Amino acid sequence: MSSSPDRPIPLWLNAELTYRCPLHCVFCYNPTGYAQHTEELSTEEWCSVFRQARELGAVQLGLSGGEPLLRDDLERLVGKASSLGYYVNLITSGVGLNEARAARLKDSGLHHIQLSFQDSTRELNDFLSSTRTFELKLRVAQLIKQYDYPMVMNVVLHRLNIEHVSEILRMARQLGADHVELANTQYYGWAFHNREHLLPDRAQVERAEQAVAKFRAQHPEMKIYFVVPDYHATRPKRCVNGWGTTFLNVAPDGVALPCHEARMLPGLDFPSVRQRDLRWIWHESPAFNRYRGDAWMREPCRSCPEKERDLGGCRCQAYLLTGDAANTDPVCDLSPEHRRVQEAVEAAAGGRRSLPLLFRSDENSRRL
Repeated sequence: MSSSPDRPIPLWLNAELTYRCPLHCVFCYNPTGYAQHTEELSTEEWCSVFRQARELGAVQLGLSGGEPLLRDDLERLVGKASSLGYYVNLITSGVGLNEARAARLKDSGLHHIQLSFQDSTRELNDFLSSTRTFELKLRVAQLIKQYDYPMVMNVVLHRLNIEHVSEILRMARQLGADHVELANTQYYGWAFHNREHLLPDRAQVERAEQAVAKFRAQHPEMKIYFVVPDYHATRPKRCVNGWGTTFLNVAPDGVALPCHEARMLPGLDFPSVRQRDLRWIWHESPAFNRYRGDAWMREPCRSCPEKERDLGGCRCQAYLLTGDAANTDPVCDLSPEHRRVQEAVEAAAGGRRSLPLLFRSDENSRRL
């Protein structure tokens, strides 16, 4: 089954099972106002979502959060998804995974675990998450290998850890990682609030790219993905392969979204799986159709020969930087608003800080 612009298929379903999380990461992509969305879908409601998405053509399922291991029904959800034919991926900080639970998840049909680290050092890992979790993550990495999962490690990069790329990769190799994703911070949610502290300068990014290239040459057996930060690009990326083309996100309270961050956009009424079925949401809802195709595009996107390549970039980034989600993504150097990105990069290089570093917490979420 394949997707086409005329009849897109949500091949990838991401189930944000909960916004609850024991970590307090300064770059968390969850909404800064997550504390107001507390009514999580039940086991039965999630199972219905899995079934409906599978009927639409979804084949890959990500179980994320917050921390999905905080759901007591995780094994039941994995079992249901596996029985439906999904490739099931658990995206976790590792907190809550012990040997007994690793065994139960394996028996339930879990295929893949993606484990996050904040850094290669205990001190910075624990500072960035405001928890003492580094040793726990090392133990979880051993469990992943013990239960014969692919060893997939994710590290979000930013100004505070990007100089440690070589050390991070050496740690990943020592832990037996098969895949390493070095994902430069995307500036939404908590990361947008903390951008002054997190955005690296261009020289730091270039040094990190060189370090990755050197390590790849030395260890070709490891698959290493280095995601360049948007703010240091001249052309935008397709947002999750294009709005409403491939990716379907369901938030803990049942709100269906074409990307993780879209609920921030004003003027769009994103439907809930509690009120409407997924087939209608994906194919018919005004919100999912709002930025499909190119009819919505303004200049310079509308006449740009590269519009089919990047589809205008990220709508959430356009909104955060310009106040209008229909504008050209300012990452593009053809955008009339590109100066906003340049100013942010220059401020990062100059070391100017006007706001304190803000850790994710329920208290801060209610305050923002």
